[in-house]
Amino acid sequence: MILVFRYIFSPRFSGLAFWPFIVVKNTELTKDSVVILHERIHLKQQAELLVLLFYIWYILEWLYRSACHKSFYLGYKNISFEREAYTHETNSLYLKNRRKYAFLQYMK
Repeated sequence: MILVFRYIFSPRFSGLAFWPFIVVKNTELTKDSVVILHERIHLKQQAELLVLLFYIWYILEWLYRSACHKSFYLGYKNISFEREAYTHETNSLYLKNRRKYAFLQYMK
């Protein structure tokens, strides 16, 4: 299910996956296949890690990568979950062919 909440996003971000929902900042984004696929990849990752473990891992990896890059934004861009989603967000067949725990190959 896709929800629209325009007031919770910073200018850099368009959407987020919060199991089992995709949340976007405006109604136009509900039709944006790239944004929706990106967030659907995150929903798959969340399901694989039983949701709670995903959020714990995500936050810890974000803090670690932010410290390494000395930037919260660069830390975010280098999280393994984000790297997988950004790499495949334009491939409409990706989720059909995706291997389980595929985000692990994006750990540097």
